[in-house]
Amino acid sequence: MCSCSPCLDSSPDSMAADWLGSLVSINCGETLGVYQGEVSSVDQSSQTISLKQPFHNGVKCPVPEVTFSAVDIKELKVLDIVSGRGGVVPKSSDPVSVPHRGHHKTQDRLASPQQQCSKSYGDKHLEVPGQSKGFRRRHNSWSSSSRGANQVTPKKNAVKNGGGGQRQHRDDECFGDNMDDGLDTDFDFEGNLALFDKAAVFSQIAGSDRRGNGARSRGTPQEQQPSQYRHDKNILETKPVVYRQIVVPQPGAKEYCTDSGLVVPSISYELHKRLLSVAERYGLSLERRLEMTGVCASQMALTLLGGPNRLTPKNVHQRPTVALLCGPHVQGAQGISCARHLANHEVEVIIFLPNFVKVLDAVSSEITLYTKTEGKQVSSVEELPDSPVDLIINCLDCHENTFLMAQPWYQTAVDWANQNRAPVLSLDPPVSGQGHAVEAKWTLSLGLPLPLSEGVGRVYLCDIGVPRQVFQEVGIKYHSPFGCKFVVPLHSA
Repeated sequence: MCSCSPCLDSSPDSMAADWLGSLVSINCGETLGVYQGEVSSVDQSSQTISLKQPFHNGVKCPVPEVTFSAVDIKELKVLDIVSGRGGVVPKSSDPVSVPHRGHHKTQDRLASPQQQCSKSYGDKHLEVPGQSKGFRRRHNSWSSSSRGANQVTPKKNAVKNGGGGQRQHRDDECFGDNMDDGLDTDFDFEGNLALFDKAAVFSQIAGSDRRGNGARSRGTPQEQQPSQYRHDKNILETKPVVYRQIVVPQPGAKEYCTDSGLVVPSISYELHKRLLSVAERYGLSLERRLEMTGVCASQMALTLLGGPNRLTPKNVHQRPTVALLCGPHVQGAQGISCARHLANHEVEVIIFLPNFVKVLDAVSSEITLYTKTEGKQVSSVEELPDSPVDLIINCLDCHENTFLMAQPWYQTAVDWANQNRAPVLSLDPPVSGQGHAVEAKWTLSLGLPLPLSEGVGRVYLCDIGVPRQVFQEVGIKYHSPFGCKFVVPLHSA
């Protein structure tokens, strides 16, 4: 390609006049861009060329005419040679109708520099489209811009409505002249659907359902199909649940069951003592049992007091009050251990423990630990609160020493508990037949329940950490009924 300046110098006036109305593309470099339009004038003296109805970088200019100087023109290409009024290269996305001369087709005249062969402005042998035998017009998306303003895109059903010519023309522009004519036909949905034998397929599905006992077949019909499951069911195959997993050598008078239906039989007090003796021989000492019982009892008490709904840092003005009635025995030591844990959880705790002449060493040790907390200890019933407390934990009764029930301090404590309108939690009470002076709403048993009477309220079971082999050694077939908890409720079977 030659530059514009020598071409304008070498062209005579008559030749310059011949190019009026021709479509040209002028490249003015990266700064000014590319302009396309119809030549309106060529001035030899000032070395300028003017284009009317110009397009700048494919966008129509807002001015009707633009004049270029030869020094600004980097390259000039002739898109179409005409004599008279011509059209302007339209934007591909905005087709416009332009006038044209003779029998030239609009799509042949209105083309971009990428569609036509470039022609030098000053060349003597200018080639126009159609004159070269080896010339073949290229097709791309720019050719779609050659449609006029009155040409609309044909619809999908253009073949049925007689618009096949426009569709063929569009396909030729996009894919070339040698495209397969078979692509012009619409896809025959009805004919393709007729190939699908719906009745046969549904008959096969129904047969698979019958073979699989109602389950949808997924695989060969001979395969055994699993049962259908709901979205909230476990699809893993599990063994049937054995609800009697604890078997004792001598069944007690009562049986209980957990919320999941596991049967928990009661044991006699003699078997209970032998179980604790074997556990202590293997290392589960009394101190360990007291600590475990105190933790579980305090956890149950905290739940009964309201749990997180009441025991929060923001509720310091309504701290619950718990009174524990303790005796000089193991049950009393268990109550003191529970009181220590409650005091550590910001509960107002009051222990009633008379000044006995002789108490167990375990009781003395628990009292020593309890005094390090902010809990209170009283030895007289008169020092107990007159107003109802939130919870009373009864640890007065003993499994073996029933003579304590006849002493004055015991009777006074029982009267205070029964007159106070607070609910009572009984901790490890004795078996039935020995009497329960304090009416309890809840009862906490340890390890395995004893055959308690109906007056003990609702029974709960506490895990004190006895290993399974210890149960087996005393003749108890044992499987833990606690699951993820340390305290579980029991129901009368």
